[in-house]
Amino acid sequence: MYVCACVNMMKTKSDLLLQAYIEEHIEDEPKLLKELRRQAHLTLLRPRMLSGHLQGRILKMFMQMIRPEHVLEIGTYTGYSALCIAEGLPDGSLLDTIEINDELENKILSFFNASEHGKKIKLHIGDALEIIPTFPYSFDAVFMDGNKRHYKAYYEACLGKLRQGGYIFADNTLWDGHVVDEEIRRNDQQTKGIMEFNDMVKNDPRVEVVILPIRDGISVIRVK
Repeated sequence: MYVCACVNMMKTKSDLLLQAYIEEHIEDEPKLLKELRRQAHLTLLRPRMLSGHLQGRILKMFMQMIRPEHVLEIGTYTGYSALCIAEGLPDGSLLDTIEINDELENKILSFFNASEHGKKIKLHIGDALEIIPTFPYSFDAVFMDGNKRHYKAYYEACLGKLRQGGYIFADNTLWDGHVVDEEIRRNDQQTKGIMEFNDMVKNDPRVEVVILPIRDGISVIRVK
């Protein structure tokens, strides 16, 4: 874990030691998720994109706290976060997770099928903005981790499907500290997308929000 409290987000020795200490003093990472993470580092170009041990345990605990019936995830990637969310869901609940990259489908499903929690997950391949309106039910919680340039559009689509008192957990809202780096802010579209999203949520009277400075930042947004 590293806290985004300065412009330079490079991990120091102290940051790495603190991260190791935290991971040693929280619930152990399940064996299947360790293997998933190992496979991601062996076979994918951007393995850092998966949630990882600390964030995964946080997602599980969020689900245990709010006990949702229907959860939506935008951006499945390897399926790591989906499995953590499903682990925290009560029996009978369902996670709908959407991934736009169809090349990842077989890898994702292989881990879902290997998990005792896989039966709580339904994978959808395609564009989230096209799929979200088709769900016949509302959601109690959303984990948003898709294309950062589309965060504002995802947000509006999700609000239309969230019950009152529901939650959006938006990942990467500190974006490696780039949100406070003036040069990057001017030139990077992903950073601009995150900043515009953060500004919009802050000023939206329909919700209340807090940003947790964990990893890349997680915004916890509650529908009033």
